[in-house]
Amino acid sequence: MTERRAIRCIAIDDEPIALSVISNFCNRIGGLELTVYSDPHAGLEAINAGAPDIVFLDIEMNDISGLSIAKHISPHTLFIFTTAYPQYALDGFELDAVDFLHKPFSFERFKNAIDKAFRRLNASTGGLEKKNIIVKQSYANISIAVNDILYVEAMENYAKIHKLDGTYTLAHNSLKNILSSLAPYGFIRTHRSFVVAIKHIARFNRQCLILSDDTLLPIGRSYVRNLSSKIDTEGNAPTVGFSS
Repeated sequence: MTERRAIRCIAIDDEPIALSVISNFCNRIGGLELTVYSDPHAGLEAINAGAPDIVFLDIEMNDISGLSIAKHISPHTLFIFTTAYPQYALDGFELDAVDFLHKPFSFERFKNAIDKAFRRLNASTGGLEKKNIIVKQSYANISIAVNDILYVEAMENYAKIHKLDGTYTLAHNSLKNILSSLAPYGFIRTHRSFVVAIKHIARFNRQCLILSDDTLLPIGRSYVRNLSSKIDTEGNAPTVGFSS
């Protein structure tokens, strides 16, 4: 199984409390290798030397603006502004920031920004090692490689994420929430209780489908047309019609 390397991050803020919050949130998400800088000039040097994946930037700092730093960042590095001054939001988005977090921001808001960054990283690299989603489990958040997922099953207030190696992760997320994260990577809802990886559908008819590992799943009547359309659009056409 391919292991995803840690996403390299740098946070620049002249307020130690703000850096502590970002560090804590990154630890809760997992898979993020964070280095913090209270000196913006040192942070900029680290960015230019290390080419991180994501940079968290305060805007109003002692002798330099985060907006100025963003202008010197490689286009291959994503950045997220973290500031107490909402009037800079337009400037931030004009610089193509991934997101603009208005202090004090919640963990959920921070996680949404990270999810956006992940989607951009995946779209720009197409690398298998970076395709991950973040899900809730107990009192933590964990990262799961998208390419390890076969299908997801709804279980009351949880989602059971079935993997290619036969194991599963029980996440405290709704199926709808999981689908919103997986849809960009070729997953589709085929039943009110199931979301599947299109590339692992071996064949299907109007009542059920068979996955690449021979798992048999039902198809909801209202989902058949969308499934057929999606498969045709992506040029992946499992054999339709089999004995069931």
